[in-house]
Amino acid sequence: MLPLALVPVAFLLGALYLTVIRFKLQPHLALIFTSALVASLGRGRGVSWERTLQAMTASIASTLPAILLLMSVGLLIGTWLQSGIVPSLIVYGFAIVSPTYFLFTAALISAVVSLATGSSWSTAGTVGLALMGLGASLGVPAPMTAGAVISGAYFGDKMSPLSDTTNLAPAVAGSDLFTHIRHMAFTTGPSLILALAAYFVIGLFADWGGDGAGSLSLVDPIRDHFRVTPWLLLPPLVVIGLVATRRPALPSILFGALLGMLFAVWFQDASWKSVLATAKGGFTIETGSAALNDLLSRGGLDKMMDTVALILCAVSFGGAMEAAGFLQAITTAILRLVHGTGSLVLVTIATAIGMNVVAGDQYIAIVLPGRMYKSTYEKLGLAPHNLSRALEDSATLTSPLVPWNTCGAFMAATLGVSPWLYLPWAFLNWLNPLVSIFYGFTGITMDRLPPKPSPESTQEA
Repeated sequence: MLPLALVPVAFLLGALYLTVIRFKLQPHLALIFTSALVASLGRGRGVSWERTLQAMTASIASTLPAILLLMSVGLLIGTWLQSGIVPSLIVYGFAIVSPTYFLFTAALISAVVSLATGSSWSTAGTVGLALMGLGASLGVPAPMTAGAVISGAYFGDKMSPLSDTTNLAPAVAGSDLFTHIRHMAFTTGPSLILALAAYFVIGLFADWGGDGAGSLSLVDPIRDHFRVTPWLLLPPLVVIGLVATRRPALPSILFGALLGMLFAVWFQDASWKSVLATAKGGFTIETGSAALNDLLSRGGLDKMMDTVALILCAVSFGGAMEAAGFLQAITTAILRLVHGTGSLVLVTIATAIGMNVVAGDQYIAIVLPGRMYKSTYEKLGLAPHNLSRALEDSATLTSPLVPWNTCGAFMAATLGVSPWLYLPWAFLNWLNPLVSIFYGFTGITMDRLPPKPSPESTQEA
């Protein structure tokens, strides 16, 4: 069974190399043809097409909230650009942020906002978008800025009690929310400190080339083409406040997009026809600066459809793999490698990362390994919050590093940078799994289950 289960994985890796690396194409076709292969192999094992289709449909259904949120962020980006909200954030940010400390500041701001909102996606679609523009105006390479934003955003997403994954992981593992969060602080806290230190040191020694005159060559055209006013800072504050007070993310983002439409009419004298066209097709501008045109010409519902298609292809493949029994076969085989606490944590993290790659969805990467390894943690006498922490240290944090994962596709579409490019600079996201593995092998903070009372003591009681 295991050799057969590995055939689609090998085929997918080869197809991804051919399409993405060799031909510089999107991975849609690689995922589609691999899904067809999985369905054929499953049919040979007696799994009906109806069963496979049902699993693929269920997998797609589980991602519909994320897809709807992605589409709403497309509306928000386009309208916030046309209304001058993002350009104003760039102008005001340039006045107070030093290029030397920009990466440090970007990661810290993203962490605070995401911790307050519990959503890495909302953070990237609001302050993250502005930070990308500000970084460009300061001469900071876009992949570095994106890496800093994602590091901060996923720290807050992972540690906030408002986050869906932070609630999902302890529910799967059998722990409680706040025990889970306290336990994650031992791995995520040091990882954030290391990431912030790295961004600080990079800023000290880097020469971005973004001195005052060079940056003003981008800021001045913004003032020429947009009315910049502090009133334009209101929509971001409203959206962050809504999400931070536990209002649902989707209507909060849509309300922010509506504010962007109104502000485009009020402050930039845009017509309603152009506002609606921007919401659908995205915002474009000609300023005389090619860099500024590229920075501000994005967003819109249409621009997100390619990403939506990628998500559908990825989760369909994950559903087909689960229906054929291949995911379970691979996980069961991996369990044979477990011989103690360290190897169990390593296997948990490796499996969750593998699920992010193969299934293309962070929720599957949390739920499936959580189900598979829960009893093993109990047999080794490990408290359930060790499992929930390992799941988040891996599944949550590495999801934006996979281009065809729902999170990676979202971040690429929102920030305009491929995960292949920002991966080396998203320090928190790949440091945290390493810290977690180190703790597993050394036993640091690996809490044990309380000893079960003996039958004699129970009878005496």
